[in-house]
Amino acid sequence: MNAFPEGPSIFASENEQAGYSGIATARSVIQQEMEGLRQLLHALDDSFEEAVRILIATRGRVIISGIGKSGHIARKVAATLSATGTPSFFVHPAEASHGDLGMLKASDSLLVFSNSGKTRELTPIFAHAAALSIPIITVASQADTPLTRGSTVNLLLPPVAEACLVKIAPTTSTTMMLALGDALAVAAMELRGVSRTDVMQWHPGGDIGWRMLPVDHLIRADFPLPLVREDTRMRDVVLEMTSAGKGVAGVVNDAGHLVGIITDGDVRRSFDHVMIATARDVMNRDPITIPSGTSIEDALGLLNAAKITVMFVMDGSDPRKPVGLIHIHDMATGG
Repeated sequence: MNAFPEGPSIFASENEQAGYSGIATARSVIQQEMEGLRQLLHALDDSFEEAVRILIATRGRVIISGIGKSGHIARKVAATLSATGTPSFFVHPAEASHGDLGMLKASDSLLVFSNSGKTRELTPIFAHAAALSIPIITVASQADTPLTRGSTVNLLLPPVAEACLVKIAPTTSTTMMLALGDALAVAAMELRGVSRTDVMQWHPGGDIGWRMLPVDHLIRADFPLPLVREDTRMRDVVLEMTSAGKGVAGVVNDAGHLVGIITDGDVRRSFDHVMIATARDVMNRDPITIPSGTSIEDALGLLNAAKITVMFVMDGSDPRKPVGLIHIHDMATGG
């Protein structure tokens, strides 16, 4: 027997259920949240600029706090700030009252999210920040509240109704908070001069981290390179290409320097005389290569731009010597 009573159906009748459209509701929610973002866009003023300056001037960490749905947004904003060059971390207001106030230092700043601006759970961390004389940024929807009155800067959300059916559950407000947090992070990122390389270095995991790895990561030490000499007969070149399974063979001179490549397409184009030709007769003498140490992302960009699928990796100290071979399919296995 179920110990919990079944909840009421959201439908008053079978007829009402038959006419229900989830898509219509979804569109209504998205439309309402879009309206919130539109109004937020036009509500931005000098307070936003001041908030960004506080973030940039913070010598320590940006401490971010909030509770409930605002707390979830605060956690995400802390992560985004850290990932874009503004070191930050989230402090739960309840934990702050049980010793975590010690995380705040005089070199920090505080960013709090409270839709009402009256969240009592934020009072201890707010008061401690004020005692340390650190800047406080409050994101709220009301200007004259206990939290906003004590803040250095207030970022006010426009008065837009929640998208929830009963206009209570945080929906539109949290979407605006999230967008505002992203805007703060990116604006601070721009002022700091954070580069793409910086951001990728802070993301060693997942797909971003995979793309940041050097192409050397894709080179198999146990995989012999498909290399032939200029005077190698094409029938032997084809055998070398087939055994390697990459659809390409590199042509090297006596010094081991790459002087050309032969692809499946080159073989097809020379099919009429392939059995009497040599590698020298068929090879592309100006192959696209990439130096060792190049990131996977840059290598993939070069492959796509050149509309090719395979490329030799060249020795970093001797750009004429092939040390590896990468295929576009190899780059889809990370992340």
